[in-house]
Amino acid sequence: MSDLRALYEQMILDHNRKPRNFQRKPEGANRHAYGYNPLCGDEFTVNLTVEDGVIKDVGFEGAGCAISTASCSLMTESIKGKTLKEAEALFRGVHNLLTQEGEVGELGKLKVLSGVRDYPSRVKCATLAWHTLQAALENKQETVCTE
Repeated sequence: MSDLRALYEQMILDHNRKPRNFQRKPEGANRHAYGYNPLCGDEFTVNLTVEDGVIKDVGFEGAGCAISTASCSLMTESIKGKTLKEAEALFRGVHNLLTQEGEVGELGKLKVLSGVRDYPSRVKCATLAWHTLQAALENKQETVCTE
């Protein structure tokens, strides 16, 4: 268990210091969503380029705490090249992992996010990116809010 905790801390720090796909809007982005977490002040816009049911490119812009930034960074790495159906399955798996509400499925390195469960007040920080992704996948225009 301490190995997973150390990996969690290392991944959060790495993805917070050097977030992947950050402060960029992919060329040809055709799906967007904005999410806000009033608890921490986290706010992100997720931009997707979807072609033929596949996420060809992804980027995110905004600002947030270490957990929300790292979660968004990990999310963008995980969904690039996935079909919409695969991305939705990842959303459900990560949401279930963080909230302990069901089967998580195959998450690969995203399982490291399970460390957030040790900090219940931070679960909303970790899920913000994923709920914003879900809104972008569904092409919803209203703001995603964790409250």
